[in-house]
Amino acid sequence: MTGPATGHEADRTGLPDVGGKDAPQARRPRVQKNVTTALGLDICSERYPVGSVLPRESDLCEMYGVSRTVVRESLKILATKGLLHSRPRVGTVVCDKAEWNLLDAQILEWMGPRIQDLDLLGCILETRRTVEPVAAEFAAERASVQEIADLEAAWTRMRDAGTDTEAFTRADVQFHEILLKASHNQVFRQLSSIIHAGLMYSLHRSNEVIDHRDEALAIHRDLVEALRLRDKAAARAASHRMLDTAVRDLAPALRGRRQDADGA
Repeated sequence: MTGPATGHEADRTGLPDVGGKDAPQARRPRVQKNVTTALGLDICSERYPVGSVLPRESDLCEMYGVSRTVVRESLKILATKGLLHSRPRVGTVVCDKAEWNLLDAQILEWMGPRIQDLDLLGCILETRRTVEPVAAEFAAERASVQEIADLEAAWTRMRDAGTDTEAFTRADVQFHEILLKASHNQVFRQLSSIIHAGLMYSLHRSNEVIDHRDEALAIHRDLVEALRLRDKAAARAASHRMLDTAVRDLAPALRGRRQDADGA
């Protein structure tokens, strides 16, 4: 079987070695959620690289000081996220990254800075450029009065967030999710749930690199007004301006990713 790295790498991750007998009991997670997180972190940090075989269930039980039931439930959860699959007569294998659900909030958290290697920011921006201007145009025609009020309420929360990036981002995400739902396109409505974590990641990165949010607030306000006036062209134009601003603000991160790829 393929075991995890030992020594300082095990200490760095806070997990015992495969044998686990000499590790302090206090450092062993004892609930399913912690086991899932520990394994997820080790997969995403490539302690268990793509294609490697995880230790046997009995070894995992020993490592984490939990029952076989807890280990199996954790492996099932990671399999639903696309991180693992079971191979007959081989064991539990780490899937190729192309199979990982990168829009899963936990995977985004576990990946940390490594997510830049997969150009997720660029992919999310491409998706938003394809969907949001059309959704804005539809919403200008189809949004209910309540949905427009909800959109304005989200904008108000953005304005009132001040320098609190976390609060601003939460309201920003709500704004975009309301917009997709207000399009009354069933695929766009479903998409708002599917890309929630990715949108949160993208908007947070964009919001944390700017010193002043006046421009973003003004563009979001213009979009609300376009919906209120049922002006489809203005709604689409505001959405395009919003995305152009996001691309500009994220340019350093995107450029760094392209340079890394060229130098690989």
